[in-house]
Amino acid sequence: MSNATCKYPHVFAPIQVRGAYYKNRLCQSTPGAGGTGDANGHLTQRTLDYFRPQVMGGAAVVTVGNCSIDTTECYDEPEQVNLASDGIIRSLSMFAEMCAKYGTIGQLEINPHGALQGNLDGTIAGATGWGPSAIITEAELVRAKQGNREPIPCHEMSKEKIAETVKKFADAAGRCAKAGMKTVQFHGAHGNLLAQFLSPYFNKRTDEYGGSVENRSRFACEVLDAVRAAIGEDVVIEYRMSSEEHEEGFAHFPEILEFVGFIKDKIDILFVSGGLHDTQGKPERMRPMVPPYSYPQMMNVERAGIIKAKYPDLLINVVGGIKNPAQAEEIIASGKADFVSFMRALIADPEMPRKYATGHEWEHTPCLRCQCLKIDKHGNFVGPCAVNPMASHTGEYPELKVPKAPKAKKVAVIGGGPAGIQALKTLIERGHDVTLYEKEPEIGGQVTKAALPFFKDDIREYLGYLRGFAAHSGARILTNTEATPEIIKLENYDALVVAIGAKPLALNIPGIERASWAPDGLPADFYEGAHIVIIGAGPVGLECAVELGKAGKDVTVLEMAATHGLGMDMSGLGGGDKILEWLDEYKVTVTYNARLKQVLENLVIYDDVAEGINDIAIQGNYVLLAAGMSPQLDVARTFRTAAPATEVFFVGDCTDVGDIRDATRSAFEICREI
Repeated sequence: MSNATCKYPHVFAPIQVRGAYYKNRLCQSTPGAGGTGDANGHLTQRTLDYFRPQVMGGAAVVTVGNCSIDTTECYDEPEQVNLASDGIIRSLSMFAEMCAKYGTIGQLEINPHGALQGNLDGTIAGATGWGPSAIITEAELVRAKQGNREPIPCHEMSKEKIAETVKKFADAAGRCAKAGMKTVQFHGAHGNLLAQFLSPYFNKRTDEYGGSVENRSRFACEVLDAVRAAIGEDVVIEYRMSSEEHEEGFAHFPEILEFVGFIKDKIDILFVSGGLHDTQGKPERMRPMVPPYSYPQMMNVERAGIIKAKYPDLLINVVGGIKNPAQAEEIIASGKADFVSFMRALIADPEMPRKYATGHEWEHTPCLRCQCLKIDKHGNFVGPCAVNPMASHTGEYPELKVPKAPKAKKVAVIGGGPAGIQALKTLIERGHDVTLYEKEPEIGGQVTKAALPFFKDDIREYLGYLRGFAAHSGARILTNTEATPEIIKLENYDALVVAIGAKPLALNIPGIERASWAPDGLPADFYEGAHIVIIGAGPVGLECAVELGKAGKDVTVLEMAATHGLGMDMSGLGGGDKILEWLDEYKVTVTYNARLKQVLENLVIYDDVAEGINDIAIQGNYVLLAAGMSPQLDVARTFRTAAPATEVFFVGDCTDVGDIRDATRSAFEICREI
């Protein structure tokens, strides 16, 4: 597709800012820096391997996140990049040169964390960081309790310490410029040190650095003035800022808007984010920073537009649940921003910019806005992406594709869910002739039902991708076709991948035949005046309950455990808090410690195992099961002799029930070797 016919003219319009040429307006925002540096805090080959896919994929800017100005004082992630000495310059040059090779701008996010909000128990210096005031943060209270010690206040920065820190900022930026970087970004967002000076939660000072917004802006202004003197007039300064910190007592948009007025002439680009980084005190503060699937998409765009309207000469970059260049085109064309940044979306699909520029939107794998890091039930790290298993193998596959197989084979895939489509994709990349069998009329598997609740936009986009990719893949796609061992044998396949998924867990309960699988109970149109009982308070049950409750239905959820199964982990990035809010808003009753005993025609009988009360009866005209899934390994094994015995592989939920990440990962790991 030529520029003349490009559907996204604003997105793919280049722009020159000082000495930096931006080939388009799509930027890769910063993943965490943990594991980016070596023992000396220098960038490594692993760094280059990790970021190369985004560099090759067409983004205008790729950023290494959370690089410390001095890890002896501010060290909040393992193997963090350290900008405190000239020894870093050589490895920075390697990164800058790799980016420049593809016409991409490589930059660093320069930051001291300030009063430590992360999960490390103190810094290398043995304290809890330096901040504007000597406060004990909520995060430190949690760390102290975990360590069975007294909480330690952060060090209050004297004026001499402020001047020293300003110089460290300038020196760090100067080293980036010496390494050939055309831009530098400063992390004034998410409750880091620059943001802490602005925040009334952290800043209790009564001198010229505290009190009014102008005084609380002074530290940032001094840093930016010193940086400009160090890097000269040719290097771009970008300043990252939370436009809203979303909690009482912190910084809010009106004073942040005023703050921008004090720094606008000292920067070139304002990067608009939101939220706070707090993995310990209140992890839920992080959700607006990395909005999960239950939060709105594009959640910082409105405030970015207000900033742009007030300061029209200031270039604006915006991030926060923005999913693709089509949304970016709308944002930029409307004048709300000049650049759009993505973090998770470019992990999910590093080639997203290229796919949209060349008219291959159907090939774009959409981010699910789930958790990019996961520990599985065995305690093993899984990741870093649910829909892009290649993200775990960037060092092995620098060209973003698995290599062609030595010999093309005729391969069948049974099942058109996430595991089946990932198998299809990987096998096609290997050069095989693939046929996919799907017994339902359409591709999607369990994702088809998972996409029904009103807040599952991300899953609906993923369902569209599964179907679009299958349709464009060039493979033979047989829907409405239930594969059997006999059918498969007749085709003489060289290899077979079985991805038939799981089935609802069978409960040995009298009357259970009256119940239906919960996702089959959506949409809610046919329930008139009914009392609906859902068995199971995991994600499936509670998401169905929210959807039915929003439709005005009377819903009760019975859960045998003492709590829900939403996986509200300490990362703060899960979206379960919104589910719980909606349950309350839509008046859904959730009863825990409830062991299902019997299903009658219009009644459900259960025992309260906590109180020891038996045979409690509640009205239930419809009963929906969400008590879990079980693998279909018995069915999968019937295909063992349908192809050469050593060439039959089981992937996804048919062997071990998991989530989309588990399904795609298992399919990729098998099929990249076929």
